[in-house]
Amino acid sequence: MLNQLNISQLTAKLARREVSVREATQACLDRIARVDGAIHAFISYDAADALAQADAADRELSQGGRTAKSLLGVPIAVKDVLAVKNQPLNCASKILGNFISPYDATVIEKLKAAGAIVFGRLNMDEFAMGSSTENSAFGLTRNPWDTTRIPGGSSGGSAAAVAADECIASLGSDTGGSIRQPAALCGCVGLKPTYGRVSRYGLVAFASSLDQIGPFTKDVRDAATLLGVLSGVDPRDSTSVPQPVPDYAAALTGDIKGLKLGLPKEYLIGGLDPEVKAAVDAAVKKFTELGAEIVEISLPHTDYAVATYYIIATAEASANLARFDGIRYGARVDGADPIELYARTRGAGFGPEVKRRIILGTYVLSSGYHDAYYLQAQKVRTLIRNDFLQAFAKVDAIVTPTTPTAAFKAGEKSGDPLQMYLSDIFTISCNLAGISGLSLPCGFTKNPKLPIGLQLLGQPFGEASLLKIAHAYEQATPWHKEKAAL
Repeated sequence: MLNQLNISQLTAKLARREVSVREATQACLDRIARVDGAIHAFISYDAADALAQADAADRELSQGGRTAKSLLGVPIAVKDVLAVKNQPLNCASKILGNFISPYDATVIEKLKAAGAIVFGRLNMDEFAMGSSTENSAFGLTRNPWDTTRIPGGSSGGSAAAVAADECIASLGSDTGGSIRQPAALCGCVGLKPTYGRVSRYGLVAFASSLDQIGPFTKDVRDAATLLGVLSGVDPRDSTSVPQPVPDYAAALTGDIKGLKLGLPKEYLIGGLDPEVKAAVDAAVKKFTELGAEIVEISLPHTDYAVATYYIIATAEASANLARFDGIRYGARVDGADPIELYARTRGAGFGPEVKRRIILGTYVLSSGYHDAYYLQAQKVRTLIRNDFLQAFAKVDAIVTPTTPTAAFKAGEKSGDPLQMYLSDIFTISCNLAGISGLSLPCGFTKNPKLPIGLQLLGQPFGEASLLKIAHAYEQATPWHKEKAAL
């Protein structure tokens, strides 16, 4: 089954001309037709356009194009928060109506330049606000391992599509764990690069100081390949950093002897599921067998991370979402005057979770509360970042669970926003600190069989070391070879 291959396997077959790009793309489209009715990872896809791209890639391959383009012929699907020219851009919301993107995001330009077949709009929590992909105006996405359960969020469609072999890889965005958490719950690899490593131009903003674009892949080597394509400074994004982009694939040597891995005592909390703890403990033991040294560290301001995040993220969201007003683009509900038009449009267009966060964000920025909440949160954010920088003076990377539990049942936490927010308790600090983070499979719960994720946190622009450590663990364990039985 060509759709079950990873990037390395598919590109090798294409280079040898054992298969065509059209056959690989058609295999993904056939898989979507067969299983996506149960999963709903895709909001939409244009099969004719995908096959036209595939035919163009086949022509290029026949002319020897393989060597220049690392992703030539690889079908990659996209979260519905990234601009792809002439494709719908809805952010899983009603408020954008029938909006069609007039341009490509920088990461899409890079994928196309590398030869990828860019297709499909993947489901997500509306405007990337959520942890379960239950907040989509297009309906919820289900976990391929158990369709009664959620895939995580907000990039749930991106994780589910990769886990269900509906595409070879996908792109998502991560504001507080929205790549790593669904990757953990769906049993694939999810990477959040350092803030500034990947251009955000063409990403619809949720919280501009926290958002990062990253890949979902079937193994660590694929994540290294995709990160190499996506990374680099972009003059259209003033927050992208002019750091050299290393050869991430070359870092995957398998040798981690002598590396120091930090185990933060604050992350081994009482609410951690026993099966998740056992899987992470086993992973830590495996690292010692591979020659790494485990060091207990402290991240003392961890307890403040969730509160800090939900002040900063909602404040930035309330500012960013002010542009959706029914005047310039998207859906419009007319009113007697502009104020009534705004109110009716936003009332009908935004879902309940987005409204909740806009209200929270507007409150913490309002007169009399800005200093008490937003300013204090920014100060605590600095303390959290300093905790990580001090830890990285002693260790090469940090090991934690990605999530406190495996995937929960659909609807189980939707009535309790605080319980839902705590699903991201282990992932939020990474965004506040602006560092790199990766989740990869480290085991399964027994009954039912659900994936468990291991999180590795790396130094700013330390993705090469992070990928090296993750790859060494992955090659020494069988977890990434398991497939959801659909």
